[in-house]
Amino acid sequence: VQLQAFGGGLVQPGGSLRLSCAASGFTFSSAYMGLVRPAPGKAFTWILGISAGDGVTTYIDPVKGRFTISRDNAKKTLYLQMNSLKPEDTAVYACARGGCNYTIRGQGTQVTVSS
Repeated sequence: VQLQAFGGGLVQPGGSLRLSCAASGFTFSSAYMGLVRPAPGKAFTWILGISAGDGVTTYIDPVKGRFTISRDNAKKTLYLQMNSLKPEDTAVYACARGGCNYTIRGQGTQVTVSS
């Protein structure tokens, strides 16, 4: 199983960034997928997800209305559109298979929000 994230970088507060995650080694179209990032002083924590079939999305409150997750099952790719970024969004963002009790995650990509 591989989950490789792309698109991280440095962005100013209020800016936008789009991450993508390429999946392989499992049936992507049947898997609930999510994004995780470390909580302050803690391990990687689930922040949002998208269901396999109907694409129902779920977000934690701090990112609701600013982040949008989508998926392309044919390309086995997950997308995260991040808008109105804040300094507290600075983190490594990784794709995960599963919900808040995800089973596996990739190494992630660094997002830094700073002026």
